Amino acid sequence: LIFHPPPPPPPPPPAAPRSAPAEIVGALQGRGWQASIQTKSMNKSQLVPVDPAGYLKCVDGRGSDAVGKQQHGPKMLGGVYGIALNRGIKTTKELEGICQEVAKAGHVPTVHGDEGGILGCGFCKLWLNGKFADEGGVNAAAPEFTADEGAAAVKSAGGVVENHVAKHTEKYVILNFCPDKTFVPNGKDQRFIVDCWALGKFNLDITKYALTAAATVEKLNPGQKPCPWKAYIVTPAEPRFGPAEIVGALQGRGWQASIQTKSMNKSQLVPVDPAGYLKCVD
Repeated sequence: LIFHPPPPPPPPPPAAPRSAPAEIVGALQGRGWQASIQTKSMNKSQLVPVDPAGYLKCVDGRGSDAVGKQQHGPKMLGGVYGIALNRGIKTTKELEGICQEVAKAGHVPTVHGDEGGILGCGFCKLWLNGKFADEGGVNAAAPEFTADEGAAAVKSAGGVVENHVAKHTEKYVILNFCPDKTFVPNGKDQRFIVDCWALGKFNLDITKYALTAAATVEKLNPGQKPCPWKAYIVTPAEPRFGPAEIVGALQGRGWQASIQTKSMNKSQLVPVDPAGYLKCVD
C-alpha cells in the first residue's frame, strides 16, 4: 500500500482592498478634512481609460514632460515610491522588483523630479527624510537609498524619470475608485489625483495609503489657507447604496453626514434580543 499525501492547497487569491470609500471618508473627516462622494457619472467628461502607454505616475497635479497617452496611466504617490512605502521596502533591489511588477501589470513605472532637481517630488522628499516614521496609521521609516539612487534604479529596471514643471497650486484631492479609469493632470487647474482602484492590483493597504496621501498634502502645505483640505471620493455607480453612497446622497440634500465605525460605538451597541420589539426609530 502506497500512501500519497494530498496536494498542497492553492495559493490564496490577491488580497482585497482593506477599506472602502466610506471608511476613507470617515478617516479624512477625522483629520478635519471636508470629504464627500461623487459618482463616476458625475465625472464622465473627465475620466479617461487607462492606456498601456500610460505612466504609473505621481499624483502631482502639475504639468510634465509626459505627453498624450503617457498621461493616461494610474496616479500613485510618488509613482512607484507609493507602492514601496506602503510595503515598507528599503533597498534599490526591492524597488527594481516593484518596477518589474508594475511593467507586468501593464503600466510604465516612473518617479519624477522637477525644475529644482530630483527631490522635486514632495512625497519622495518627505519619505527619504523620515517624515512618515511617526505618522499615525502610516509609520513608515525612510529607505536606505537616496533620491538619485532611487531614480537610477527605476531607469535600470526599464522605467522613466519624469520631469514636472511650475509651482503647486492644487485646490483639492481626487480619490478615484473607478476601475481602469483615471483623470488627466491639468497644470492650469491643478488637483491631486489618487487612483485608489490601482492599489488592489498591488495588494496594498488602502486605508494606510489614503492616510499617507492626506499626510503628504498636510506636511507639504502646513497652515495653508483656506482650510480644511477638500477630497472628492469618486466611485462607480454600483453598488447603489452602500454607506459611502448614503453619505453622498445626504450631503447632496445639504445634510452633515459622516462615517463612524463599530469600535467607535462599542459602549452603546447591544445585541438584538428575541424579545425585542421591531419598533419605530422614534
